[in-house]
Amino acid sequence: MPEYLSAIMQPGILFPKVKRYFYLFIAMSLLLAACNPAQQKKTDEHNEDAGNGLLLPFYKLDSVNPVMQPGNLEFICPIQHKAVKWEAKNVFNPAITVRHDTLFMLYRAQDSAGCSRIGLATSIDGIHFSRNHSPVLFPANDAYKKYEWPGGCEDPRLVEDSSGTYYLTYTAYDGNTARLMIATSTNLSHWVKKGPLFKDKAYENLWSKSGSIVSAYIDGKIIAQKINGLYWMYWGDKYIWLATSKDLIHWTPLQQQTDKNYDSVYAHYNISNLKIALPTRKHNFDCDIVESGPPAMFTDKGILLIYNSRNIPSIGDTSLPEGTYTVSQVLFDKYDPGKVIKRMDQWFIRPEKKYELTGEVNNVCFAEGLADYKNKWWLYYGTADSKIAVAVKNKKYYAF
Repeated sequence: MPEYLSAIMQPGILFPKVKRYFYLFIAMSLLLAACNPAQQKKTDEHNEDAGNGLLLPFYKLDSVNPVMQPGNLEFICPIQHKAVKWEAKNVFNPAITVRHDTLFMLYRAQDSAGCSRIGLATSIDGIHFSRNHSPVLFPANDAYKKYEWPGGCEDPRLVEDSSGTYYLTYTAYDGNTARLMIATSTNLSHWVKKGPLFKDKAYENLWSKSGSIVSAYIDGKIIAQKINGLYWMYWGDKYIWLATSKDLIHWTPLQQQTDKNYDSVYAHYNISNLKIALPTRKHNFDCDIVESGPPAMFTDKGILLIYNSRNIPSIGDTSLPEGTYTVSQVLFDKYDPGKVIKRMDQWFIRPEKKYELTGEVNNVCFAEGLADYKNKWWLYYGTADSKIAVAVKNKKYYAF
């Protein structure tokens, strides 16, 4: 028996009876806490990635998920000249930011024909959202109809500059080719389309998606960050490539010498000379596709990119069904955005619940929105290309 317990338990020594029992209780409590491996494991799990640049762990809010489902809102489509239930089929893949202590979500919504438009919703608790009646970005009879119709406007990602102007990367889909586009706003409700993100004619017909601009997450804002005098962006949905810009409007893909070690499902677009920041990995959950998630986070430890990936069991993870999308993380050098410092060996979010396993596309968790709000990190993700769910992380366990 430890000496401190022996002293306390001897009658008539040092303490009257009441004090003796009190100190006995305290001593036993301390002893049990020290010997409780389950409690220690829980603490270790919370701090397993503290200090290494990753943002973990996240916990799905299963009691409230999904936080957004399809609805019956109508608006007059300017192309079809009729009322359309623009979010009747699916809502998914949202962007998120904080403005005036309120969460603003820009989300992809599909009508019954499969045309995508971008809606706006707000929340003061991260769980319950109020939606605008009409979409805020959609195909219209404008200069960009040839890119956006009939497929629509998809998969928004949102940042702002130091003056408070918002920049939205999104995918225009004409039914054949996906193209990254850019739009700007000062209030998140009214958007000005700026056209294809890659202005060079050489990239006019390049299949391009998922533009994640490197940004600093400051007091709820996601502010685009320059590195070596340029803005940087991770993009793509086979590998993750790199692009740079001087003004957030005009972007140029980075190139490298052709590397025949990397095959591509887009070989006919002659993209083998694009600079690969993150390739797929055989025999892993991210063997088939890797795709950017929310805006990449610039930190003291490096550039943190949450990314999505697709699995094929025959060449990847045999424990995951065919086509499963999971979410993982990678850390790049903050001075060299193409240099990987640390990459997770496993996913941290995967499909488990019915609404993640069954939908427009089965077995999908696809993260696009990350917010610093009310002392928590909120990670919003599309489920089975049909609904929107959220996972959270307490900030007190986060240490770069």
